[in-house]
Amino acid sequence: MRSLLRTPEVGSLVRDSSLVWLASGIVGVSFGAIAVAGGLPVWVPVVMSLVVYAGSAQFSAVGILLAGGGPLAAAATGLLLNTRTAAFSLAVADVLGRGRAARLLGAHLVTDETVAFALAQSDPARRRTAFWVSGLGLFAVWNAGVLCGALAGSALGDTGTYGLDAAFPAVLVALVLPALRTDAAVRRSALLGAALALAVTPYVPAGVPVLAALAGLVLHGKGRTA
Repeated sequence: MRSLLRTPEVGSLVRDSSLVWLASGIVGVSFGAIAVAGGLPVWVPVVMSLVVYAGSAQFSAVGILLAGGGPLAAAATGLLLNTRTAAFSLAVADVLGRGRAARLLGAHLVTDETVAFALAQSDPARRRTAFWVSGLGLFAVWNAGVLCGALAGSALGDTGTYGLDAAFPAVLVALVLPALRTDAAVRRSALLGAALALAVTPYVPAGVPVLAALAGLVLHGKGRTA
């Protein structure tokens, strides 16, 4: 892997990745601040970011915990949100390398951004370098942002004052909006899921409405076969 990061393309790949890193760092600050300001110890978002490393899943799990939901509901929601990375891993399996250590570390770095950035490159060698450059950079910036946000969380007070409480909904909207625009089956599934979640919210514990929304997927299959 060391030789990959010495190629002449690294400079241009770092430049191309930098804006994504900046955005990730800002969202990481939001996550750390929200978690600590909501009452969690500083070490919780920091360790979660190092070990789990899945932005939307982390926001979901912490949001459910802060809303009074149980750890099982939080973990289940996070796992379901992150199942998409299984398909991503298959898409970049040949990019990670053949060594066991490279594959283990590479699997941990698989995200929407690193996969999209790698697959956008023109040849296999550049794709591999792009994956590691973007993946390692994103991991470092995200965790640095989370640590800064967690340390500042108690001093920030109400995160709603700064708009940081809107970070999680904004991240989810950004993830799903392209699919909603281009795929009618996804739109039908999302509308049904949203309706189900809103209907059960007054009657079930936090985190359960998100799981109930998955029932909207029944319309996705019907839309594909119609």
